[in-house]
Amino acid sequence: MPDRSDTPLAPVLLGNEPGSFPHSVLAERHPAIIRQVRESFPYAPQQHRALDALLASCTKGVIEPLPADAYDGEHWASWGADACTGRTWFDVPWLWSESYFYRQLLEAVGYFTPGPWQGIDPFRPSKLAELDSPETDEELAALDALADRPADEQDRALLHGSLWGNRADLGFRMSAAQGEAATSKTPPLVADDSETLWSLLPHSGSATLCLIADNAGRELVPDLLLIARLLTQGRVGRALLHVKPYPYYVSDATHADVLDALRRLTKAPGAAATYGRVLWSAMTDGRLTVRAHPFAAAPLSYADMPGDLREELAAATLTLVKGDLNYRRLVGDRLWPPTTPFTAVTAHFPGPVAALRTLKSDVITGLDARTEAALVAAEGQKWRTGGTHALIQVRT
Repeated sequence: MPDRSDTPLAPVLLGNEPGSFPHSVLAERHPAIIRQVRESFPYAPQQHRALDALLASCTKGVIEPLPADAYDGEHWASWGADACTGRTWFDVPWLWSESYFYRQLLEAVGYFTPGPWQGIDPFRPSKLAELDSPETDEELAALDALADRPADEQDRALLHGSLWGNRADLGFRMSAAQGEAATSKTPPLVADDSETLWSLLPHSGSATLCLIADNAGRELVPDLLLIARLLTQGRVGRALLHVKPYPYYVSDATHADVLDALRRLTKAPGAAATYGRVLWSAMTDGRLTVRAHPFAAAPLSYADMPGDLREELAAATLTLVKGDLNYRRLVGDRLWPPTTPFTAVTAHFPGPVAALRTLKSDVITGLDARTEAALVAAEGQKWRTGGTHALIQVRT
């Protein structure tokens, strides 16, 4: 296995460069999220004052410490809070400032404080609206036609559904829209190790899969469908679904979101309900287990994961790491040269790992030089962040 120590470290991504993607997230997206949250619930004056203070801190102020009695204060202290508080949000590592923003947002709305707003997900209205949308109906209906296709086509479609997330209909139908999104020189998949992925999950029924989830709603549903498919086909005997311990990054999946998605499947007509029943049964008999480790919301690379999580992932036959944020945590939130070997920057991971990711940030590794050159020639640097390209990368 390649040693990451042989790979020169690239610069850590910060948000202090005007015009950069990280800067736009901190300067534009975070204030917009605060406004969205204010409008989602009839919060009391106390919450509004706290949200105003967070907005001022994000845009013109510095990073404030958590309350002295914060339940997770020790976690954040070990995650570098002392080194970051008192500095601007733009001058600390981007991954850290993003993660801490969501923790402070929940503090502002009283998510952790005893009272009427405790445990109320500020992003729940938008999650449910997406889950109940006509687009979700269309994607679930596509499962009926898929049921008549050969087994390998079903496997591939559900893998691509999970890969593309809320563009899952492209995974099911490989619609013309996807084909028109890129030329033959810049295919939608910039890296594809799917054959290696399948080789790690033979039809033996003995594999253990860990899936580290990304978003809720229409992105979580395809993840659950993929798990159901792997269970019914005997490619895995047990699955562990890792979600966030609290609402995070607007749409990241929590245990409550898993239950919402599961109910959505079981109440749907046709093949979707069959998949839902498979998942329901698997949860009740222990073949599917949901995890919510505190480190899932840490502002750190997976290279820094604690021992208990490392032990669990080391025991898995394969860990599927879903989505853009988890990819950043897997390879390190750095501006790597795109041709940096994926195997080198994931050498720290305790077992075989596969990344399923739609490109929505600057971080990228594992490309061959010809693919990178074609992408740059056709699209400049927009291919990194536009969500029009994806990858399947595996390190065995």
